[in-house]
Amino acid sequence: MMSPAPSPSPSPSSATVEGPVIALDDVVAVLGQFPALAGASLTVERGEIVLLRGPNGAGKTTLLRLCAGLLPVERGTATILGFDLSTQRELVRPHVGLLGHQNGLYLDLSVRENVNFWGRTVGASTDEIHAAMVRMGVAERLADIPCRKLSAGQKRRTSLACLVARRAQVWLLDEPHAGLDAAGRDELDATLAQAAASGATILVASHELERAGNLATRSVEVVAGQITALEGEK
Repeated sequence: MMSPAPSPSPSPSSATVEGPVIALDDVVAVLGQFPALAGASLTVERGEIVLLRGPNGAGKTTLLRLCAGLLPVERGTATILGFDLSTQRELVRPHVGLLGHQNGLYLDLSVRENVNFWGRTVGASTDEIHAAMVRMGVAERLADIPCRKLSAGQKRRTSLACLVARRAQVWLLDEPHAGLDAAGRDELDATLAQAAASGATILVASHELERAGNLATRSVEVVAGQITALEGEK
C-alpha cells in the first residue's frame, strides 16, 4: 500500500479565470489535409472531470492536444483559462499537463531527475516533488533508476508523478490507466479526484468506461470530430 501524500493542487502561480476553464465553439483543427475536429464545441468548468468517449480516430487525442496549445485552431473560437488558442497558445502551455500515449520521459535520466525537472519548471519545492513521487509509488527503490530500465507500468507511474509535480490547472489525459496495475489505477483515480476537488479541471479520454465513468462528473461523446453530450448528461 502506498504511503499517503498531500493532495495535488494547482500551482500558486495559477492563471485567474472568470467563466469556463475550457470554452470551444465550432472549432476546426486540421491534421495534414484532414479535419480531425470538425466543428467541435465544449464548455468545461473549474473542478470538473469530463470523460471523452468515442471510437479510435474520432478526434479525442486531437482535442486534448488542441487544449494543450499544441495544435492551431483553423476555425471557430477556443479559450483555455481565458487564453485565446488562436493567438496565445504558448501562454496556455505552462498551465496545462498533457499525458498522451507516449510517456514523455527522458529515458537516460532517473525517475527522480525526471520528476524534479518537470516540477522545477513550475517552481515546485523539493517536498512537493517528493510527495508526487510518493503518491505514484516511485519514491523509494525506483527513484534513482534510469527510466530506460523501467517496465511499462513503472514508466507510466513516473509520468503521472511528473504530472502531479507540475500542479497543472488543466489535466489532459489520454488513456491514463494504460500499463498500470490495479493498485496504480486506484491511486490514479484517487489522485484525479483530489486534484479536481482542489480546483483542477480534467479531460480524460478512455475506453475503460466503467472505471473512468465512475470517476467523471459527466461524459461527452466524440464522433467524427464533433462533440455531443450523452443522454442524461448536461
